[in-house]
Amino acid sequence: MSDHFDGGGLEADDIDDTPTVTCSRCEAEWDLEYELDTLRVGNRALERFALDHKRHAGHFPDEVLPWCVACEQCPDADEFLTERPARRWAETHARHTGHEVSLRHADGGSTTVDAETDR
Repeated sequence: MSDHFDGGGLEADDIDDTPTVTCSRCEAEWDLEYELDTLRVGNRALERFALDHKRHAGHFPDEVLPWCVACEQCPDADEFLTERPARRWAETHARHTGHEVSLRHADGGSTTVDAETDR
């Protein structure tokens, strides 16, 4: 395998391969250079940006589909980017309160977690 870079006549430093994120609700696009270079979060750059965007804009950017947990009896609820922390939140809430908690993904899949499931 050759060490030769074939970038269509461009030097390796001339190619901008910084990932970008769009949000149609904000009508904006951002690159993740800040998350990569300043925060140094590496592979978690998109996750970090998505969580910050949710915290400050009130919604996730395009194509970020959260896992949503909601208690069936009280107003407690939250959103997560992966199933594991969402399921942990649901199981912990059910265990401590005895309430049923719905766990669903934005793509349509859902389940109910109750205190009996955790015991």
